[in-house]
Amino acid sequence: MKLRNVFAMITAAAMTLSLAACSGQSTASSTSSASSDPSSSAASESSVSSEKSTASEESSGASYTIGICNYVDDASLNQIVENINARLAEIESEQGITINVKYDNCNADANVMNQIIANFAADNVDLMVGVATPVAMAMQSATEDSKTPVVFAVSDPVGAGLVASLEEPGSNVTGSSDNLDTNSVMNLIFAQNPDAKKIGLLYDVGQDSSTAAIEHAKAYLDDKGVEYVERTATTAEEVALAAQALVSDGVDAVFTPTDNTIMKAELAIYETFADAGIPHYTGADSFALNGAFLGYGVDYANLGRETADMIASILTEGKDPATTPVITFDNGTATVNTEICEKLGLDFDTVSEAFAPYCTRVEEITTAESFSDLES
Repeated sequence: MKLRNVFAMITAAAMTLSLAACSGQSTASSTSSASSDPSSSAASESSVSSEKSTASEESSGASYTIGICNYVDDASLNQIVENINARLAEIESEQGITINVKYDNCNADANVMNQIIANFAADNVDLMVGVATPVAMAMQSATEDSKTPVVFAVSDPVGAGLVASLEEPGSNVTGSSDNLDTNSVMNLIFAQNPDAKKIGLLYDVGQDSSTAAIEHAKAYLDDKGVEYVERTATTAEEVALAAQALVSDGVDAVFTPTDNTIMKAELAIYETFADAGIPHYTGADSFALNGAFLGYGVDYANLGRETADMIASILTEGKDPATTPVITFDNGTATVNTEICEKLGLDFDTVSEAFAPYCTRVEEITTAESFSDLES
C-alpha cells in the first residue's frame, strides 16, 4: 500500500486505502479538466466524443479523454492522483491539447469499482488509469478485448500478473511502481535499536502490495535470528485490535509495508504505539504524516508526475504499453515524524545519524491528516 505510497489528494480518514469520493451507493463519474480537484466527488458528466483520438493525430489541438479510478481515499493514493492531474494540466498547456479527466473513487468496493470501469468503457475513453492494484487488475480484465491502454500505479505489477516483466509489460497495461525495498526498512529498525528482540508485522493479508514485502521481512528476520509476531486485519476496527495485541505481545518495533488497509487506519492507531514506546516503521511517508514513527519509500508526488508523463506519451506519441517499461523509483527517503520521535524519547539528530548509511536522505514531518494540511 509495495504501492508521500499515494492523491489535497490526501485525507487519510479511513483502507477510509484512504488516499475523493464515490460512495458505495453512487457510481456516477465526473468529467473535468486535468487541472480540476481530483478528490471532488462525482457530480456531473459532460458528453464525450464517440470517436476516440488516435495516436496518429497531430498533438496540437487534439482532445483526449481518460478515466482515473482511485481505490480508496488515503494520503499516498490521493497524492498520486493530485500530481497526475497537475502534470496533465501542464502538458495541456505545453502541447496545446485537451485532456478531459473522468475521475472516481470506489472506496474499496468491488461492485462500485467495476461499475466505474464499465462507465469508462461506455464513454469510450482513450486510456484508463488504475490507482492501486485491485483497480489495475479490474481494468486489465475489462480491456482484454478492447485493448484500451491502461496505466497503473501499484506496488508489485509482476507479482500481481499485470505485466510479464518490468522491462517488457507485454500487453495493453503498463505504469509505475512504488515497490518497497523491505530490507532497507529492516536495516533502519536495527540501526535505531540494535538490541530489538521481537518485531511485530502488521498488515492486511488480502493486500497484494503487502504479500512480497512481508515475506521479505520474515526472511530478513529469520536470517538475523530475531523473533517476529504477525497480526493481520481487514477493517479499521480489526487494525485497532491488532495494534493493541502487538503492544500486549511486547514487540520492540512494528513493520507495515505499503498496505492501504493499515494506512487508512493509521490516524486511529498511532497513539497506541507511541504511548507504548513502540516505533512504527512503514512503507510510505503518508504513514509518517498520519502518526507513524517512520515512513520509507518513494516520493509519491514525483511518482504521480512521472505517471502523467507516461499517460501523455501513450496518448500523443503513440507509445505502445506492451513495450513501455514500468517506471520504478529510488526507495531511499526516510521520513521521520518528529513529534512521535520526541514522544518515544528519541533525539531526531541522533536518529538521523543512525539512519544515514541506509537511506539517501532523512526528512522531517509532523502529524496531519493530509499533506495539504502541512501547506496551509
